[in-house]
Amino acid sequence: MNFTPKQIVNELDKYIVGQAKAKRAVAVALRNRYRRSQLPAEVREEITPKNIVMSGPTGVGKTEIARRLAKLVGAPFVKVEATKYTEVGYVGRDVESMVRDLVEVAIRMVKDKKKKEVEKKVMPVVEDKLVDALFQNRRVTTVEVNRDALLEELRSGKCDDETIEIVVLEQPKPLMALSGSEINLGSMFEGLNPPKHKKKKLTVRHAREALLQEESDKVIDMDNVNEEAIALAEEQGIIFIDEIDKIIGKSQATNSADVSREGVQRDILPIVEGSTVPTKYGNVKTDFILFVAAGAFHVSKMEDMIPELQGRFPIRVQLESLTKEDFKKILTTPKNAVTVQYGKLLSVDNINLVFKDDALDEIAEMAEIENETSEDLGARRLHTIMEALLEDVSFNATGDHPMLDINIDRNYVKNVFRDRQKTYDLKKYVL
Repeated sequence: MNFTPKQIVNELDKYIVGQAKAKRAVAVALRNRYRRSQLPAEVREEITPKNIVMSGPTGVGKTEIARRLAKLVGAPFVKVEATKYTEVGYVGRDVESMVRDLVEVAIRMVKDKKKKEVEKKVMPVVEDKLVDALFQNRRVTTVEVNRDALLEELRSGKCDDETIEIVVLEQPKPLMALSGSEINLGSMFEGLNPPKHKKKKLTVRHAREALLQEESDKVIDMDNVNEEAIALAEEQGIIFIDEIDKIIGKSQATNSADVSREGVQRDILPIVEGSTVPTKYGNVKTDFILFVAAGAFHVSKMEDMIPELQGRFPIRVQLESLTKEDFKKILTTPKNAVTVQYGKLLSVDNINLVFKDDALDEIAEMAEIENETSEDLGARRLHTIMEALLEDVSFNATGDHPMLDINIDRNYVKNVFRDRQKTYDLKKYVL
């Protein structure tokens, strides 16, 4: 977590083009978390995170900035839609569920870490069970089976695709939501009935993972996991509240929908201010969770939020619409650039895509014009264009031919879109 603001921005630049102000804001917020963690406990308790609200059209990087930020430092992260929540008294999800979701993510992160720590310890038990299952398979067709040879094959990966039958612990039934409350039916009767096992046919690869999970659970102290996960969520958790502008009603409105929206704001307020939320793993304090809110704010403005909630988001960032230059960078610069993604996908079917510089210029210009003349979809517009551009190639690629080079230049792009060359009307491709 010990990244300087400049280092954080440099890391974000690998995946997100432009939006320098937003990157600087989140970088400072993240660095302040580290600074706070280095202070004495009595001082640390008095310093709360400075929450951020981002405004800008869809597809310009609001969600991606927050997600990459959390991934960079290994922090628990959840993205929630403000429109999914309802005021107390209405049917729907209550706002406290966002904290419960964050804790679930933290639990999974800590369990994965503990699992890696005990993997070497439990692997001999797992291998022994796998060899037993393989032994039963081979004994049907082979008179003599050498267990040492089976173990050698198992470790080399030669039998990963062989199907075996193993006995695994039956998992409890999934969560059910009743009137906003989440209930785990399996955990309700956990102490009344002994755990059940069942036989299951799996490939060796999947059986190894299932047995590794089961054996790890036996040696991992879940009380420690819960405590560590709650501390992780409280101190490093990030909750991204998207579409927050959709719960802002006009001040003069009196209809029930707008009343409910303002009620959701009032319900979110104590969570952002700092409160204690009960979860099945223990109570969670939200005082030091970092909240990042975002919205397009086409109809409403940030100032239309209730004053108390505005005050809890002191850092306000305006994200800009993407330009032709931005679109061209998005096509080439990020590690997960859309051209790279399509290139890797089609390489499976022996197609080598080569994008010429003039083609990138043409695609970028198309995206800019279409965003200006119709809805501004940000970088998502590129996916619409690329799907239309490569539709014939994707459809006709079969993989039963040698590697083919396909050069995508300006003429290729214009030929594909020749019927829409002047207006770049791509609406027929938008779902």
